[in-house]
Amino acid sequence: MENNNDKAEKYNEIVGAVNGFSEDTLKDAVTTSCKRKGYLEWPDYFMAIAFLSAQRSKDPRTQVGACIVNQEKKIVGIGYNGMPNGCDDDSMPWGRNSQDILKTKRLFVCHAELNAVLNKNSADVKNCTIYVALFPCNECAKVVIQSGIKEVVYYSDKYGDKAEFKASRIMFEKANIICRQHIPSQKQITIDFNTIEKITDQNIEDLDKLKI
Repeated sequence: MENNNDKAEKYNEIVGAVNGFSEDTLKDAVTTSCKRKGYLEWPDYFMAIAFLSAQRSKDPRTQVGACIVNQEKKIVGIGYNGMPNGCDDDSMPWGRNSQDILKTKRLFVCHAELNAVLNKNSADVKNCTIYVALFPCNECAKVVIQSGIKEVVYYSDKYGDKAEFKASRIMFEKANIICRQHIPSQKQITIDFNTIEKITDQNIEDLDKLKI
């Protein structure tokens, strides 16, 4: 008969085989009558989508993503900062500072919020919420207001002392746009394409036999 140490050793072997899943997740896989613990809450999910879409940005300095969600918690628009459609990314300037402003990205790049609104898959984005990594600049604030978005959820306001971001707050307040900072329940979300292969019927059965 196996003792507790033997069971613990086998348990650790199985956990190692499905690395990336918490103990609760593995237990939930055995106790199929209960929902899984540790799943992403909606706000974390939508902010994560914004951060993931930012990885599409070609900007070498700043990558920002935005995700627009309607009242039914359906994503209706996604965007990231980049050059306008049809403009060759390799021939456009990506620098931030130059004596010649035409040799910088400043006059050319479309911000994530603008692209998310323009990329919408619905008739409009009225009364929607936009999740964005950085608090919107004044130009993006105008787009948000004019599009009918009613709530801005941002992760960072690190440029809040600059005039263009102070202007955003003034406009949002005047237009009765709700602004709130997202506080994530977890600081890091990992995407591992191998996880779909890690929990198998066999290791679930093995865990079940251990009666953890």
